[in-house]
Amino acid sequence: MPLPLLARFRWLLLPLCAASLAGCGAETQADTPRKDTLPEILVTALHARDTVLTHAYVADIQAVRNVEVRGRVEGFLEEIYVDEGQTVRKGQTLFRLNDTEYRSRLSQARAALGSARADARVAQLEVERVQLLVSKNIISKTELDVARAKLHAAQAAVQQQLSAQAQANLDLSYTLVKAPFDGVINRIPLKKGSVIEDGNLLTSISDAADVFAYFNVSEAEYLEYVKTRRQDSARATNVATLILADGSTYPVAGKVETVESQFAPNTGSIAFRARFDNPKFLLRHGATGKVLLTNTVKDAVLVPQKSVFEVQDKNYVYLLGTGGKVSQQAFEPEARLADYYVVKAGLKPGDRVVYEGIQELRDGAIIKPRLVTMKEMLNR
Repeated sequence: MPLPLLARFRWLLLPLCAASLAGCGAETQADTPRKDTLPEILVTALHARDTVLTHAYVADIQAVRNVEVRGRVEGFLEEIYVDEGQTVRKGQTLFRLNDTEYRSRLSQARAALGSARADARVAQLEVERVQLLVSKNIISKTELDVARAKLHAAQAAVQQQLSAQAQANLDLSYTLVKAPFDGVINRIPLKKGSVIEDGNLLTSISDAADVFAYFNVSEAEYLEYVKTRRQDSARATNVATLILADGSTYPVAGKVETVESQFAPNTGSIAFRARFDNPKFLLRHGATGKVLLTNTVKDAVLVPQKSVFEVQDKNYVYLLGTGGKVSQQAFEPEARLADYYVVKAGLKPGDRVVYEGIQELRDGAIIKPRLVTMKEMLNR
């Protein structure tokens, strides 16, 4: 007997529904990744530990003493006794100017002094003579006052000529230009026979047995420097390391001596000064280098450089959450230390971050994490 139309329609629907349900189940299963097919990604847990940070600053090196040697009198430069770069001792003669005129002036001053002394002696004898006459009432006392006034004038003239002679002696001594201290001669711009005027630069001399290294520190790093030394004064040091222009390390450690009293308004930095011994005179006035200062940060959080990526000039890591899900997390670095960043804000101890494979991840991805320790990372 033929099936009714409705019954036949029901029989046709059953296979279609079954196929449809099977397809839906397959799609749902495909949308949910199977655990054994998830990518295995290395992650690491962040820890806090005391860390030594090193900051580098461009430094200007100056001799402790560096002075210009200038002429004090006029004349011809007759002799140059030293050469550029030569080491000299305090009091050593460097230059000689023609002294004929100054010897003549000294002779004139001596003669004038002798004449003044003779005049003073005559005035003294006149006072004694007038005193005798006054005592006998031969002349009035007014004559004695006049004689005494002339004596005082003659004595003043003697003092004036003594000063003139001393100045002539001094001018003559200036024709011999001597080193003010032990040091090294710098450039000599004038040549033998040049006409020297009062104030002309003859050379400069540097005492580089010790040198100063001046460098500028930002306000934030200055505060870090000061706070660290106040919090742990027992371990705090003012030791400075100097890196030379060729990249080598200067073998003698220096010491931070002074810090200026105010920040520069145009740069927002403050100047530090470190002193370095220079026994072999390797360092010269005007040289440049870098000063390294170390600072211990207590309980610093380190994040591997491999874990970090940048988006619009901001630093991010992939933070591992529940169920293997990763999410982007921004953080602020305080400094870079070898292959790590020191975290200033944004991450904390215990956070688990992706260590390798960040290029293939996206925000919200699900991974199969495998934890690696700090020791394992160092050995990789």
